[in-house]
Amino acid sequence: MSKFDNRKVMPRYSVIAIVMTLAAVAVIGKTIYTMTAGKAYWMEVAASQKKDSVTVKPTRGNILSCDGQLMASSLPEFKVYMDFNALKNAGNDTAFIDSINYISKGLNDIFPEKPAAYFKQHLMEGYHKESKHWAIWNKRIDYNTFKEIQSLPIFHLKKYQSGFHYDEFNARRRPFGSLAQRTVGDMFGAKDTARCGLELSYDSILRGTNGIIHRRKVRNKFLDITDTPPIDGADIVTTIDVSMQDLAERALIDELNEINGNVGVAIVMEVATGDVKAIVNMDKCSDGKYREVKNHAVSDLLEPGSVFKTASIMTVLDDGLVDTMYTVQTGGGVWNMYGRDMKDHNWTRGGYGTLTLPWTLKYSSNVGVSRIIDLHYHKNPEKFVQGIYDLGLATDLHIPIVGYSPAKIRMPHKNRRGQYDNWSATALPWMSIGYETQIPPISTLTFYNAIANGGKMMRPRFVKQVVKNGEVIYDNPPQVIKERIAKESTIKDITRILTEVVSEGLGRKAGSDKFQVAGKTGTAQMSKGALGYKSGNINYLLSFAGFFPADNPRYSCIVCIQKTGLPASGGGMSGVVFHHIAEGIMAQNLKLSVTDACDSSSILIPSAKTGNLLATDYVLTALGFNVTNGWSGAYPFGNPVWGTTRKSGKSLTFQKEEAFKDNLVPNVHGMGARDAVYLMEKRGIRVSLTGRGRVIGQSLSPGDRIKKGMKCTLVLG
Repeated sequence: MSKFDNRKVMPRYSVIAIVMTLAAVAVIGKTIYTMTAGKAYWMEVAASQKKDSVTVKPTRGNILSCDGQLMASSLPEFKVYMDFNALKNAGNDTAFIDSINYISKGLNDIFPEKPAAYFKQHLMEGYHKESKHWAIWNKRIDYNTFKEIQSLPIFHLKKYQSGFHYDEFNARRRPFGSLAQRTVGDMFGAKDTARCGLELSYDSILRGTNGIIHRRKVRNKFLDITDTPPIDGADIVTTIDVSMQDLAERALIDELNEINGNVGVAIVMEVATGDVKAIVNMDKCSDGKYREVKNHAVSDLLEPGSVFKTASIMTVLDDGLVDTMYTVQTGGGVWNMYGRDMKDHNWTRGGYGTLTLPWTLKYSSNVGVSRIIDLHYHKNPEKFVQGIYDLGLATDLHIPIVGYSPAKIRMPHKNRRGQYDNWSATALPWMSIGYETQIPPISTLTFYNAIANGGKMMRPRFVKQVVKNGEVIYDNPPQVIKERIAKESTIKDITRILTEVVSEGLGRKAGSDKFQVAGKTGTAQMSKGALGYKSGNINYLLSFAGFFPADNPRYSCIVCIQKTGLPASGGGMSGVVFHHIAEGIMAQNLKLSVTDACDSSSILIPSAKTGNLLATDYVLTALGFNVTNGWSGAYPFGNPVWGTTRKSGKSLTFQKEEAFKDNLVPNVHGMGARDAVYLMEKRGIRVSLTGRGRVIGQSLSPGDRIKKGMKCTLVLG
């Protein structure tokens, strides 16, 4: 008899089968529900566990000076927030309440402008509102400040435990402040988009290419998986020389303050290459301060005035219609030309009488220049204007700065009846002295630079190279616009005349007793459009354009100043700025041998200040001194190595010191001003200096903890 009892087993089997069937039906029902009614919810859950096609921004490239100094660079900045909802879900809300006093005191130490009570009230307000994005501080902060906040109680925990989170930005910073601001350019910080200058012109090169990542949650952690890595932007090396830029800016601002000018422009160009070494644009703002607001140097289309007379005389010389012995009658300083009086600046004193051609430029005689041109081109003004075109003044220079406008010099045009439809009898005389034309300062300087360069016109160059990871990926060599703007004899004659303008004529204040200067003054009334030239107060454009040293030109320069009312003198005002710029540049280029300072019996072992040993080693090596444990001057621009220099007999030895901690006041005793200020301001301490020499005292004690807003007075002696 079988032991299998069908009556007992079958009911049990039926129950199991029914249960399994019901479970299967439930699973299928749940699946159908999930795929239909619950689809939106579960898609939202899935989306919270991943994120596809997240854009990763690359690091923007740097803008460098001609010698590799940073003029614009990208630095990380942060805005910090609290997610109090996440804090409570993680169960750390009690710990937050217990630590609120410590957190508030820590924030007060970091941001001393607000008391601890403010931070406590502010954070508790966000806590009670259960805000998910409560700003801890309403401004962007730098990396060091961010790390200080992140180290505070609760904030140091992971994001989903503390609720502490942040937004990171690529902030654009200029180490030299406003120096060459409109040329280097600006960024719209919030949008991270270029606004003007080289930042905008070379945006595609500097910006780089965005990367793509996707995020997945694995074991309760979000992992970033790179699909396409970002490609950082390349660096551009400009032609700007920081020291020349600073020199030109200070010289221009000093004169603008002295004469109460409205606008000032100064440009320095290297003769052989056309490299723009300095470009300054200053506007007087409502608070009386001068700032760079607009790039007048490349965008201002103004009547240039008497600096244009050089081109007029060159044209008539080059056409062979006159020579340097040619004479012209200027009368008593007033000459009626087709119903309008042409006046010289000294007409009230009787004028200049008879002048030779060179003296019309030396005295900047309006009557003399306009009569010479009118006598030889009145019946054929097209030939004169074509001569101006041939000199390159109307050439489109293709300046890589947004806002640039090429010069506008109109060509006479005849209608079908042979009559001029855009010309009058007075157009030629007034054009010859710098009116009836619109020329930006950069075009005028390019013309004078061509004279200095023996007639070869160079295109103004602002960017020399594009560099990526230390390698040159694009080289922008100097470009020749015109091989020769005039005959060799014309260039020699005009160079001699321009030299005499400075040595004997109205441009004396632009000259120097150390080297020869060649150039031309300009003083022009500025048109007010439909209101003409003389409505209300008269505005003047004061200019001086030239080059130096005249016998072997290295640099050309133009200075333009706009001011209201008299006195107004191109030579006496713009010429003074030119003088300071020229002498400053030549002094910077003056190099003397250390051996000239001692005789054959001298034993000279120099003393060196405490500070950056790399810079010290570079200088000592350049002077011919060897340091036993130095670098042979090979790394002058590396990261600083701090220490002292010791003398032992006839040898020098470096003694390195431990690196200063970023959160402590450094000891700068014995250092020069440059290293001391660098170390202090790198840590956010504002510095004021008194005296000269080495640091012999500092108002903050070395080793004190640094607080935001600290100030330190350094005494030098």
